[in-house]
Order: sequence, then structure tokens, then C-alpha cells
Amino acid sequence: MNKATELGNGGATSSQSGWRDRLREYARLMRVDRPIGIWLLLWPVLWALWISASGHPGEKIFVIFVIGTFVMRSAGCVINDFADREFDPLVRRTADRPLAKQSVSPAEALALFGALGILALALVIPLNRPTQVLALVGGVLAVTYPFLKRFFALPQAYLGLAFSWSVPMAFAAQTGELPLVAWVLFASGMLWTTAYDTIYAMVDREDDLVIGIRSSAILFGRADRGIIALLQAGALAGLVAVGRMSALGRWYWTGLLVAAACAVYQQYLIRHREPGGCFRAFLNNNLFGLAVFGGILLDYLFRR
Repeated sequence: MNKATELGNGGATSSQSGWRDRLREYARLMRVDRPIGIWLLLWPVLWALWISASGHPGEKIFVIFVIGTFVMRSAGCVINDFADREFDPLVRRTADRPLAKQSVSPAEALALFGALGILALALVIPLNRPTQVLALVGGVLAVTYPFLKRFFALPQAYLGLAFSWSVPMAFAAQTGELPLVAWVLFASGMLWTTAYDTIYAMVDREDDLVIGIRSSAILFGRADRGIIALLQAGALAGLVAVGRMSALGRWYWTGLLVAAACAVYQQYLIRHREPGGCFRAFLNNNLFGLAVFGGILLDYLFRR
């Protein structure tokens, strides 16, 4: 092999490596390497799909909502990091994010967000008109959330609204209607999300105080644990009401007991307000959501 060929092969290899590096950074910007957010967003979707369809959701609707959850979570992470690109370098937990360390440019982030937004819109085209209208509202919630932290003292509640908006969407897609149980389940999801995102905000509370970011953890102060407990209790009470309204049985109630045990365990983890314990408590909410869905799934599966 002559020298020119070697140089040419070296250039091709360098180019391929460069593209792989770019794609890896885009994936990190979308938090593909941290799927906990996908699961926390997906659990209320699955709760709603199964309850609205009495345990037998439509295959097409199921696929659209699962893919849509991944796409919207990815888009939300991109626009969140774009909004926080000046603050993230100042926070220990976020300093290594692609925009914070400038391995991805703001223009690239906006282009990626636009592509994900177009994909999300394409996904709702096969769905009925009420679901499409609700999807547009959900898109507005997802886009505006990251910018509220500058002036809104309770952004975690707004995130709860955005994360739980998939519940009425699932009912509308499956039944074309929005019964009372859909809104009770929506309220439960909103309270649950506000609780676990407040726990998450406790991890960054000291950094947020320095840089001027608002959060429920800062707003609640020393009352944080008590208010989180009330939010968790409200979410569980709403899920009890959903179980009664949907005539769910012992498998569902077993799942709720496991979820309640998770809430108690989370209170234990955050008792000292230590960042590591708070982060473990946040992650434990994946088990909370799984327990509720497992109860719903098994109850319909073994229903006589």
C-alpha cells in the first residue's frame, strides 16, 4: 500500500470516528444513556392505556405512544439543556452535559430538537382529532417548562402537568372520550411527578441557590419532606380512587401496597437531605411506577 492510500484510509477512518463522536454526543444530549426519564414518563402512559382499554390497548396506539414517549422525552432533554446551557457548567451534576462543555453547539441542539419535534408530530397523524389537539397542548407544555425555572417558584408542578398530559391523550386515543377516571389518573400522575422531581431538585438545591434557579425544593425549605409525603399520599389516594372507579381487584391493590412501601422507603432515604440519598430516592420511583403498572397488568390478565 502506498503512502497516498494510507493517508486516504486514515482520513476516512478519522471522518467515520468524527461522525461516531457527533452521534454519541447527540445521544447524550437526548439522555439515551440515562433511561430513567423514559421509564418515569412511560409508566403513566401504560397505566392509562391499559385502564382506558380494559386491559387490551390497540396495537397501533400502543406502539405510537411508546415511541412517542421516547421522542418527547428526548426532545424535552434537548430543549432543557439548551435553556440551561449557561447554568449547567456551574452545577456539578450537569457540568459534563454536551452543551455545558460545548461539545455540541446551540444551533445543533435546536436542529436536533426540531427534528424530534417533526417526528413527534408525524406520530400523532394516525390518531383521532381529540388526541391530536391534546398532543399540541402537550408539546407546548414540554417546550415551555425549561424556561419557567427563571421566574416560577414551582417548576416541578409544571413538569408534573407536562409529564402526566399523556394520560388524557391515551384515553382520547383509545376511546375518543375523557371520562372522570382519566382526570383522576392524570391528577395522581401529576402529584407523583411533582413529588419525585422535588426529591430530584433536593440533589441540586445548594447549587441552584447560588446560580438563582428556582425549584420546589428551595420553595419548601425545611418543610420539603412533609410536603413530599403529602404529594405521595395524594398520588396514592388518587390511584385508590382509580382502582375503585375501574373495578380493579387484588392484583392492583397489591401493586399499590408495593408503591406505598416505595414512598415510605423514599422518605427514609431523604431523611438527612443528603444528595446521594435523595438521588437514590428519585431512582426508586421507577419501582413505584412499575408496581402500579404490574398490578394493573396482572389484574386484567387474570380477570375472570
